Amino acid sequence: MWHLSHDGRDVLRPSPHDADDPLQTACFPLVPYANRIADGRFSFGGSVARLPVEDRFAPHALHGTGWLRSWSVEASAPSWAVLSLDSAAGEGWPWAFRARQRFALSDAGLEIVLSLQNTGPDAAPAGLGLHPYFATRPEDRTRFAADAVWMPDADLIPERLAPAGEVFDFSGGAARSDLPFIDHCYAGWDGLAEIGTRAGPITMRADARHLHVYAPPGEDVLCLEPVSHRPDAINAAPDEMAVIAPGEGLTLTMTITREL
Repeated sequence: MWHLSHDGRDVLRPSPHDADDPLQTACFPLVPYANRIADGRFSFGGSVARLPVEDRFAPHALHGTGWLRSWSVEASAPSWAVLSLDSAAGEGWPWAFRARQRFALSDAGLEIVLSLQNTGPDAAPAGLGLHPYFATRPEDRTRFAADAVWMPDADLIPERLAPAGEVFDFSGGAARSDLPFIDHCYAGWDGLAEIGTRAGPITMRADARHLHVYAPPGEDVLCLEPVSHRPDAINAAPDEMAVIAPGEGLTLTMTITREL
């Protein structure tokens, strides 16, 4: 069971022993892109790519392919593990890639390093993200700074950039119980987020400029997802997507610490 706790309190929600859906887990990887691609299609290099779309997320492709695949344990020890995934061209994505996740526990907390390498013969677009579910209580206060937020259309595809407060401004801190439904990407994030709890703050840091926030109503979780690009960037803002040559790659690192 995927479980991260500190002094008897869950930091990330526990994954059930019988979990058969990534949406039941504590955290999952977003690779080779993050969040939604509108209608599961885009153009790159003069060709149109069409991606598989799950019925429950139709009409869009969502979160890449890595979260739906089985990963191999490449190496492990009591305090760390490395998982890997080799994906051939056409397995849900037009280009071949190799992805790795490295999990490391220490007295300071948890570090996850997600990486992707282009293993095909052609340059390919790519993005990364992580999707942690923080276990929260109604009084827990979340704080982070961001320049703006992407406002989506009725199909949850970003259409305009607005001041952060048009959805919810977290710069002064916000109790979980006060949050409306949120499924928005914040831009110009400074890479730091903090959840204040009675036992002390939980701090998340990541080398990403976007933070996608998902606050489902009536649930005791909050998703703070560091991502390399906004939803549907490959259609609306291709420059946000990395284009990696054969043999090259990109990396995203997230750390979660608990201070008493």
